This record gives sequence, structure tokens and C-alpha cells, in this order.
Amino acid sequence: MKIEVLGTGCAKCKTLYDNVHKAVQESGKHAEVVKVEDIPSIMKYGVMSTPALVIDGQVKFSGKIASVPEIKGML
Repeated sequence: MKIEVLGTGCAKCKTLYDNVHKAVQESGKHAEVVKVEDIPSIMKYGVMSTPALVIDGQVKFSGKIASVPEIKGML
């Protein structure tokens, strides 16, 4: 599983990245977690507001910080 956190490095993006790591660890699943900060790569997903979460190439949401339980439900 590949999880990408899309964002330019703002505080919300960092919080989402931390929440993703916690969710993966708590779920016991194996996932590659990647932070994507460059605008062209973010735009490829059609995301207009960050932070955004992409799991296996599919945008799950954008423009908010998901909680650890919410992320675990998406894994």
C-alpha cells in the first residue's frame, strides 16, 4: 500500500502526515508513506486545496486534517 500526503509543508500538512504514520502503526498494516510537496505533482491529482490524502493512487479527501481513527478506517 502506498499512502501519499499532499501539501506544501504547512502545519496542517505536517499534522496529517503525523496522523497517517500513527494510523498505519496502530493498524499493524504495512504501507509506504510519502510526503509530496511539489506543486506540479500535487496538481497531477487535481487537488486544489491541501492537505490531501492519496491511497494507492486514489484521492480520499483534500482540504482537511483527518483524525487517526478516520485514516485507519480508510486503510
